[in-house]
Amino acid sequence: MAQPNSNSVKVVEVCRVAPQPCSPDSPIPDHFSLPLTFFDIHWLRLKPIQRVFFYETSSIDTIIPKLKTSLSLTLQHFLPLVGTLTWPQDSYKPILNYVQGDTVSLTIAESEADFHHLSSNEYLQAKEYHPLVPQLAVTSELAAVLVLQITVFPNHGFSIGTSMHHAVVDGKSSTMFFKSWAHICKHGSAVLLPDHLKPCYSDRQAIKDPKGIETIYSNDWLSSGGPNNRSLMFRETKFSPPTIRGTFEFTQANIETLRRHVKTAMGSDSAHLSSFSLTCGYTWACLVKAEEIKSDQVRIVFSVDCRSRLDPPVSATYFGNCISGHVAVAETEGLLGEDGLVVAVKAISETIKALDVSGGPLKGAETWVSKMCSAKGTDRVYSVAGSRIFEIYDTNFGWGRPKRTEVVSIDMTGAISFSDSRNGGRGVEVGLVLNEPNMQVFASLFAKSLADLG
Repeated sequence: MAQPNSNSVKVVEVCRVAPQPCSPDSPIPDHFSLPLTFFDIHWLRLKPIQRVFFYETSSIDTIIPKLKTSLSLTLQHFLPLVGTLTWPQDSYKPILNYVQGDTVSLTIAESEADFHHLSSNEYLQAKEYHPLVPQLAVTSELAAVLVLQITVFPNHGFSIGTSMHHAVVDGKSSTMFFKSWAHICKHGSAVLLPDHLKPCYSDRQAIKDPKGIETIYSNDWLSSGGPNNRSLMFRETKFSPPTIRGTFEFTQANIETLRRHVKTAMGSDSAHLSSFSLTCGYTWACLVKAEEIKSDQVRIVFSVDCRSRLDPPVSATYFGNCISGHVAVAETEGLLGEDGLVVAVKAISETIKALDVSGGPLKGAETWVSKMCSAKGTDRVYSVAGSRIFEIYDTNFGWGRPKRTEVVSIDMTGAISFSDSRNGGRGVEVGLVLNEPNMQVFASLFAKSLADLG
């Protein structure tokens, strides 16, 4: 299925990029501290978010200077990404600080690999993306927040690879950073960011924590490998990385076909037939069949943006983590059956509906970290990364839309990635990393079932 593709890179330069003010009237502060909330502490030792963008262009000579300059100007708006995480002995929770002199590591590299193969819709060996994504510098005492790599493919294009600490950003915040960088790169150094790309740091005091979840999470991490374990090293799991990466697309026509089918089967019980519940449900049902799951029940975890769901709500551009995880559960027998799609969509829809009842999106939040720490590494729990509503394919640095963008870290987490479609038209793109036999079965099921419904 996926052919081996040599993708060693030659490192040309490793530089440190400091935030640069756009004018003397807006100097960079000497110090900037961002208090972590329980939303952030939840992700403290989980693997970083890794993504790669591919851009096709022959104008290679001007790329690096423009990207460097615009990155420096963008970082003035995103100082937390330049800072570092620590957990001092005298603090009950981790601390995120930027001090003047802090910088972001940017690697410039070249590759002779096949750009068109890497950026196409072909199946890939999962490891082919690894040389394009830099590793986040993390020790027991100190953790970087952002690291970047620009890899040039001479005469073809370039990629931007990144690792970002999940205790500082969620998917919406990380996407906002990249779109801000792209906006400044495309429109020039003097441009002002539009309101929807200006990160908001002032709403943190509005996040209420009457149950002391922040302290609970901090204590959970302290006792995980403890006592008093203040290490910032990422949590190791027993997850066995799969080998093949594949991308699958739902067109808007496909989604409407799924909606009609499920509406007919569910009747009046179809209030939450969103594009997410339909595409996620379809993917989930195909995966359970492809992997021949034997357990009695199967779970899928997905995140919900809490910015508008909190009381009071916070800004839509709130910077940081503001998501809650929710679990849909379905009987394996039902998912494997003829109506597996309906069973999956119904389970997801019921979980979404439950957000509006007593307890809201934070119901049971006190136990999120403790359950995660006690989970068995051998359990197969599906999870979701990304979202179509981020519109990640609108990240245009001036060389057009990405030819391809992927969440690289799903090969470490086993998650299913979701995004808008590179082809536009309100489609949905799904990324998976599976072992090759399972990928072959999944690809066949994905195509055949959609064709049968159509």
